[in-house]
Amino acid sequence: AFPSLIAERLDRAGAGVEVVNAGISGDTAAGGRRRMNWALEGDVRVLVLGLGANDGLRGTSVASMKENLQAIIRDAKGRGITVLLLGMEAPPNFGPEYTAEFRAAFRDLAREEDVAFVPFFLDGVAGVPALNQPDGLHPNAEGAARVADNVWAALEPIVDEAIAQRAPPR
Repeated sequence: AFPSLIAERLDRAGAGVEVVNAGISGDTAAGGRRRMNWALEGDVRVLVLGLGANDGLRGTSVASMKENLQAIIRDAKGRGITVLLLGMEAPPNFGPEYTAEFRAAFRDLAREEDVAFVPFFLDGVAGVPALNQPDGLHPNAEGAARVADNVWAALEPIVDEAIAQRAPPR
């Protein structure tokens, strides 16, 4: 999974931080919202928020998904945690209107809440059979490496800043 690949990069860089993968397979934005209290306990500096894919697969109300993601972002920011929002695309089977509304929800949240944003974290992986498991939905090892690259491009400066802030003054 891409969180473990991000953790490996941070370890190689000697960042001295721990990556906690609090994701649960099949979870929705509502489920993530219910877990936020325990997921954000401790010395959390950065939250990579990658929920919404299962909402899209289930045809969940975009307004409901957005409300749950917004609550998570606001809770994290209220605790002084920097947020990186990972955008997702809805499958086309719910029609172009739903797909457009779904995509816009992530873009609008990033703008409204002033958080870092990866527009589509599965970019270059989704829909590519060679980069996905047989289910066609979940990246295989090579696909996860590409997802990690997509996320790392936005995450690296955030982590660098979080580490610099905790460093003792010289």
